[in-house]
Amino acid sequence: MDLDPADWQSMRDLGHRMVDDMMTYLQTVRDRPAWKPVPESTRTLLDQAPPMAPTAPEEIYGDFVEHILPYPLGNIHPRFWGWVIGTGTPLGALAEMLAATMNPNVGGGDHAANYVERQVIEWFKTLFGLPPEASGLLTSGASMANILGLTVARNARAGFDLRQRGLGAAPRRLVYYASVEAHSCVKKAAELLGLGSDNLRLIPVNDRFEIEIPALESTVARDRADGLQPFAVVGNAGTVNTGAIDDLEGLADFCEAEKLWFHVDGAIGAVAVLSPPLKPLFKAMERADSIAFDFHKWLYVPYEAGCLLVRREADHSGAFATRATYLASHERGAAGGTIWFSDYGVELSRGFRALKIWMSLREHGLEKYGRLIEQNVEQCRYLARLVDEAPELERLAPVSLNIVCFRYRVPGKDDAALNALNEELLMRLHESGVAVPTYTVLDGRYVLRVAHTNHRSRNEDFDLLVAEVKRIGAELAGKPDGR
Repeated sequence: MDLDPADWQSMRDLGHRMVDDMMTYLQTVRDRPAWKPVPESTRTLLDQAPPMAPTAPEEIYGDFVEHILPYPLGNIHPRFWGWVIGTGTPLGALAEMLAATMNPNVGGGDHAANYVERQVIEWFKTLFGLPPEASGLLTSGASMANILGLTVARNARAGFDLRQRGLGAAPRRLVYYASVEAHSCVKKAAELLGLGSDNLRLIPVNDRFEIEIPALESTVARDRADGLQPFAVVGNAGTVNTGAIDDLEGLADFCEAEKLWFHVDGAIGAVAVLSPPLKPLFKAMERADSIAFDFHKWLYVPYEAGCLLVRREADHSGAFATRATYLASHERGAAGGTIWFSDYGVELSRGFRALKIWMSLREHGLEKYGRLIEQNVEQCRYLARLVDEAPELERLAPVSLNIVCFRYRVPGKDDAALNALNEELLMRLHESGVAVPTYTVLDGRYVLRVAHTNHRSRNEDFDLLVAEVKRIGAELAGKPDGR
């Protein structure tokens, strides 16, 4: 008894059908709505008892085609600009099939998948200007990469063997710093690392949503005077709300002078260094002690694929490496090799994330990725001009990179009324299937937020977005309660 098909030819035929269907699905994506709600029939299908008896693969695939495939989040669509979610590519999707077929555990051992991951890490060490002795790890995304990077920072700057003795042995309370615009995973790290969110100092920002370095300096000085132990600063290479880029050079200078770990959250923008015109915006990122970033956002790799890079390998492995006898490496055989990624993070079981990255980057070349990133930024500037030219629209943040925040406004309505109107506007925009931006709140104001990491978008898509926002907004403004 095994789980291989009794009829290999039937499985092969089904596989060919799947590949053909998925290529057509990608090729015709512009013909479908950007989003549509999941119907009750699908909810019913996906709320059944466990399957104790077998079901034919053809029937299972039929259920997928009818009930799952038509109701995605929508992020492969050319008019999806929600959260910060990338679009994927056909070869990237095929690479996932190849990786799943090989089905390696990329935790350790001597096999090709480890070398592919090492190659990807080496490429980005070079591209980000880190030294040859730096180390890295592919992760599920930048949230995990940020948490792991701050773990390394905590352990490396604790001043004692924290892994063995625990936080209770700390002679002084450990604190670290980020701007109020930092991603929620930075706060989550404080909670998961046993520091507590009270020991994350959130520093105010300027009118461009960039960290105020003088406020950071005074906060660190006050904490030192109070007997606390500052250990790290998080700089944003693009904030999640507005795409603002902190003064990375100023932060690097400050951290060097104060002997603080300099961690860069580059989830939003770090890979923009592939664009020569945009690279200067990230000056001094190469001086970071650690960098977290994503492949599945602005490099359009299928989910999930993030990365942590750490300047000093000893700091990185020192935070995580541990070997039981059954994980000991050898000089020869399958347990050989020097690449054991389980020594650089919390996962021992790790999928072959690197293959889709390796194949995608080789397919298109990094110069093309740089041009696509520039295209997205220029399209955001185009959208900003459309917003600025429309008297009924209001832009509420600078366009530093690839995020545009704006709202529909009505003379005489206060922020509370405009918040309600714009929230309803967004829901109707989604339900129309025309486009999927999402939202955030800036200074108490609910705004529509376009976060653009979509290689399929054209200027005409932004024309349509603005036209629909104006149309729906006018409908809502004509009703007494704004709904």
